[in-house]
Amino acid sequence: MKRSILALLCIAFFSAALVSAHGQVVPSATSRVFDVRAGGFASAFQPDYAGEGFAQTSPNRLYGVGGYVDARFSRWVQPELEVRFLRFNEYTCNHQCPGIDENTYSIGERVPIMTFHKFTPYGKVLVGLGTGSFLNGNSFVLTFGGGVDYRLNRRFTLRAFDFEYQQWRVTPTLWPYGGSVGLSYKIF
Repeated sequence: MKRSILALLCIAFFSAALVSAHGQVVPSATSRVFDVRAGGFASAFQPDYAGEGFAQTSPNRLYGVGGYVDARFSRWVQPELEVRFLRFNEYTCNHQCPGIDENTYSIGERVPIMTFHKFTPYGKVLVGLGTGSFLNGNSFVLTFGGGVDYRLNRRFTLRAFDFEYQQWRVTPTLWPYGGSVGLSYKIF
């Protein structure tokens, strides 16, 4: 008799546990995946052009400003549009060529690696056009880069560091590189 009561209590306990386990659901409050951020930045670049038709490391740096728009559709689909105008500290090459400057207009994919507290390191690959005072027309530009974003609050994100290594398809091929620091605002 005692064994049958104990067996019925065990069956009732496991049945109640099984029914309550099926009662658990996924939380209904989840965040949206789509968002758009727009921001600006300041840059310092090594132009890899010293003038007179030679691709070589220059002792001078170019400084400039730019802007970017990041759209996030999912974890892996995050296109980025970026423009950069390196117009400050233009220099001449032995007074024989005009002031050297570089501008880029690029679009591509930005991939966040992970989020650790408020820090999000990322990598990116962009393609676009480059213009400069030393070019006759435009150049195809391939950009590899990465950096770290730091979320200040719900709306503002600090682009703590962004490094880019570019390949300009001109003769001779140029390999400018540099870094940027900026701030973005979440629009959507």
